[in-house]
Amino acid sequence: MIELIHFSKRYGELLAVDDLNLKIEAGEMFGFIGPNGAGKSTSIRFLTTLLKATGGEGIVNGCRVTRDPLGVRRSVGYMPDTFGVYDGMKVWEFLDFFAVAYRLPKAKRKAVIDDVLELLDLSHKKNDFVNGLSRGMK
Repeated sequence: MIELIHFSKRYGELLAVDDLNLKIEAGEMFGFIGPNGAGKSTSIRFLTTLLKATGGEGIVNGCRVTRDPLGVRRSVGYMPDTFGVYDGMKVWEFLDFFAVAYRLPKAKRKAVIDDVLELLDLSHKKNDFVNGLSRGMK
């Protein structure tokens, strides 16, 4: 089951999603369609824990998005048509996001992230935003 309860998202002055309520029961097929800028991607990014809400809540398979993001990540996958979903993250945040998703213990995460960055010769890019990387680095 997937549910949005009074979900809202603002980007500064822009109200991208305003008080959206949606419930999709287990086994139902649902098409989330609409024009560009309607808030589809914003809503999905919230439901997959990639974006914080301005207001409201989401529930995925009984897990509250704001209170149990790890529980949500265990039951969802999200494949965007472009890489831009992570553009607002710093390189280390991007790696940490996936480390959490794969349940790497918090005590080990920093060392593993540092090792990956060193292996890929990207240590100097650790605090850069993903959108500033070349496509090959991404």
